[in-house]
Amino acid sequence: MFNSSTFASRRQFLQAGAFGSMLLAVPGLFAEELTRTPSQTEGPFYPDQLPLDTDNDLLVLNDSLTPGVGEVTYLSGKILGAHGEPIRNAVVEIWQADNNGAYLHSGSDNGEKRDQNFQGFGRFTTGSTGEYLFRTIKPVPYPGRTPHIHFGVKVPGRDKFTTQCYVQGHSGNERDGIYKSIRDPKAREAVCAAYKPLAGSKIGELTATFDVVLGFTPES
Repeated sequence: MFNSSTFASRRQFLQAGAFGSMLLAVPGLFAEELTRTPSQTEGPFYPDQLPLDTDNDLLVLNDSLTPGVGEVTYLSGKILGAHGEPIRNAVVEIWQADNNGAYLHSGSDNGEKRDQNFQGFGRFTTGSTGEYLFRTIKPVPYPGRTPHIHFGVKVPGRDKFTTQCYVQGHSGNERDGIYKSIRDPKAREAVCAAYKPLAGSKIGELTATFDVVLGFTPES
């Protein structure tokens, strides 16, 4: 059960731009054009009713005492232009199935087993460095799909960009039709993230970094 110190930690997390900076590093900024992140289908399970809580901590709904179940993951990255330029004021949305494979959607398979304490959806607006940060769970497989997290990126004046982030090296990737629709090996690599132990964590938390490279150069 969470205690008062947990809530203090959550408040610190929600305000933690500095923490995100420690996790993020993008080599070669402003150099040659980077591998663009391939777009992917939004899928049928974008929430048909958004949760009351849409912040970047998907493990705790409002001030609930019970966290969502799963492998706690700090998912971070940058939203970048074609040459690595950071994109500010981009609204990053993520949505994913819970630890039981159920989405925050009325038509989700396995919906009767949905984890009511898992937010399932979150938003983050990037600052001048293009960084985002979420606390969520490592995605799990469910029938027909390899583990993945959906991403939507909204940049002012441009159409919404949608993709999916996969678990690097997962055995289910090569059986997943949506993942396999990406033919270029570098593009496939660009939609995968490595999940690694968080240094110093006593409860087995993970970190993952996923940069989204958009196909345009932002205005200065």
